[in-house]
Amino acid sequence: MSDILLVVTNLPDAESAGKLAHQIIEARAAACVNQLAPCTSTYRWQAKIETATEVPLLIKTTRAAYPRLEQLIRTVHPYELPEIIAVTITAGFPAYLNWVSGETDILED
Repeated sequence: MSDILLVVTNLPDAESAGKLAHQIIEARAAACVNQLAPCTSTYRWQAKIETATEVPLLIKTTRAAYPRLEQLIRTVHPYELPEIIAVTITAGFPAYLNWVSGETDILED
């Protein structure tokens, strides 16, 4: 199960979040992306405290697909420094975790 990851990123609006979610699934870089409700983020950026509304994405992927996922996020994300955090899944419903693995496999013709 340690091959399954939950990746978190935040985007500035629902449109860019939805677009990225679709690209991630299309590229088989993840099995599922949950687009959450907008939230308020407070952070320090370039020595100044900022507050912004952001749309979180929860992305279910595998360790093998992670490099593909990270590259895609970095390429299309509108932020200069996007949040990309991966958390290892240590337990879960085996059938679901197997589905995540299967959906991120890229089959060669």
